[in-house]
Amino acid sequence: MKAVEVRELVKDYGSFRAIKGISFDVKAGEIFGLIGPNGAGKTTVLRTIATLLQITSGSITVFGYELPKEAGAVRKIISYLPEEAGAYRNLTGKEYLNFIAKFFGEGEKSQNMVRRGLEIANLGERINDKVDTYSKGMTRRLLVGRALMIDPRLAILDEPTSGLDVINAQEVRRIINSSVEAGATVLLSSHNMLEVEFLCHRIALMDDGRIVASGTAAELKEEYDARNIEEAFVKAIK
Repeated sequence: MKAVEVRELVKDYGSFRAIKGISFDVKAGEIFGLIGPNGAGKTTVLRTIATLLQITSGSITVFGYELPKEAGAVRKIISYLPEEAGAYRNLTGKEYLNFIAKFFGEGEKSQNMVRRGLEIANLGERINDKVDTYSKGMTRRLLVGRALMIDPRLAILDEPTSGLDVINAQEVRRIINSSVEAGATVLLSSHNMLEVEFLCHRIALMDDGRIVASGTAAELKEEYDARNIEEAFVKAIK
């Protein structure tokens, strides 16, 4: 089964058309990346799939559930991590994971989620410190743990490594790969084209609300006779 099917998606904000009739599929069990510069429409697409924005026209299905008609069912099987997400600063990392887990289960189920979140975040003894003492990288790892500990069928991650140093970015990428190995599907956005080239199974290049090309990194580099995805993107929008 396809995890996500997007067909002729249009999203308007008043008279401004942010998404201009895009179509793409995400296969179950893959990491699919939407990449492009800031303002390309990546976040709008993710928020629409995450049921946070209404569709102007077109269609979206998530594991067979249609949006917006079956938005409630979709929310039960996805997890969404915005680029600028934050955690409760006056809680410790562990308290924060416990707080979130209670929204998704009780007793042993909740405890298992927290254990998984602790493993994913991998913050060691710092998990017992307050979030307001964390670096940006530590906070992001905690938030990725929060997003993945509920074992979503689809994890939607907006710029998951934005602003992180090399070491923390590498750790977040490791976490994402591990979640897919455990059975999740990941849809992510990034403006870091070289990073996505190594992380994603397939990618779609976005510019000005449109998908200008899609495929594996190897296919896109071959199509545009490019050394990397960044170069392929520049050639695709000319």
